[in-house]
Amino acid sequence: MHSRVRVWLNRTYAENVFFMDQLRRNPSDRAVEIHATHGDADSPVLAAADTAELEPEGLSPAAYVEFALDQCQKRGIDVFVPRLHQAAIVAHRADFAVLGTALLAPPPEAVAVFHDKVIAYEAVQAVGVPVPPWWRVRTADELVAAVEELEAGGHKACFKPASGAGGVGFRMITRAPFSLAQLNGFPSPYVSLDMVVEALRQGDEQVDWLVMPRLEQPEVSVDTLTGPDNRVRLAIGRTKNGRRRGFTQHEQWLEPARLIAEGFGLHYLSNIQFRMLGDRPVLMDVNTRPAGGLHQLSLCGVNVPWAAVQLALGEDTGVIEPPFLGQDYTVVSGPRQLRPVSIPAQRAEVSEPLPAVPAPAAAESVVVQAAGQALPL
Repeated sequence: MHSRVRVWLNRTYAENVFFMDQLRRNPSDRAVEIHATHGDADSPVLAAADTAELEPEGLSPAAYVEFALDQCQKRGIDVFVPRLHQAAIVAHRADFAVLGTALLAPPPEAVAVFHDKVIAYEAVQAVGVPVPPWWRVRTADELVAAVEELEAGGHKACFKPASGAGGVGFRMITRAPFSLAQLNGFPSPYVSLDMVVEALRQGDEQVDWLVMPRLEQPEVSVDTLTGPDNRVRLAIGRTKNGRRRGFTQHEQWLEPARLIAEGFGLHYLSNIQFRMLGDRPVLMDVNTRPAGGLHQLSLCGVNVPWAAVQLALGEDTGVIEPPFLGQDYTVVSGPRQLRPVSIPAQRAEVSEPLPAVPAPAAAESVVVQAAGQALPL
């Protein structure tokens, strides 16, 4: 009989409550206990875990690694899924292995390549994956020059941080001056070029932005599962066009994703995003972590989080083909319970791993706008 598997997720996205649900409902019928840490006491991930702790604030990456090693030793962690400080953590893979903890994350070389979008674009372009034109800008004059060149080619310009995750910092450039029109309705991602230039010239902080053409829909996020032997075990594209979501296994999306995942050693779970530039797909971004929407692949009859844990434990899954592609769907939010506001302080260090402590039964019922439940259209 298999022993239970102890999995830790650190400061992860709220949507990963579904990642946790899938681990518990694994097709191997294996007992899974989940530990979660976060900086926000009201994170639904903490409420969904079997044991939970607040993370100390203000730790340097090196200090956070020490915190992580301590957590793995105290909690008897078998598989650690790091998001916060991923680069520092994977550089100490051998230290975690000594404790019996497998890291569900790529090697440090792969994480380093895709931490910086400019380095990533240069690297994938060298192996034949199409990328959009881009300019790295740090000054107002460099921004204006990049925007003018894009507009001369018939494109609309946008920018985002050269390093970062998700859509944080993404803005689209407009030549229209700021007016009351921008104050009507919901906030817009459009910003006036004049306002951005003025902010750059008056600001004290240096920026590091990637300026590129605005890419068109559909957006296709290819979730890949890759073994430590660099062979892709699963690749499924999730399509997004407005509110409508769907799935694809068209090779125009999967082939470049496999090339990136295998060529750069994106072990375990990664998410590779494409959009259209004219009539051809180009790379938009590469995430060396599980996507927040990974659980949506359950609509295709696969449990990808569990397959990833199996690989991390050294249990080869073989190539996984989805038995079907789910119908088109949309994403809505829903309620999840939260823990009481106060979370017990971290326990004193002990010599043996602590047993799992069930989440409090008297959790407060609070609506959380983060569930991301997938419903067919």
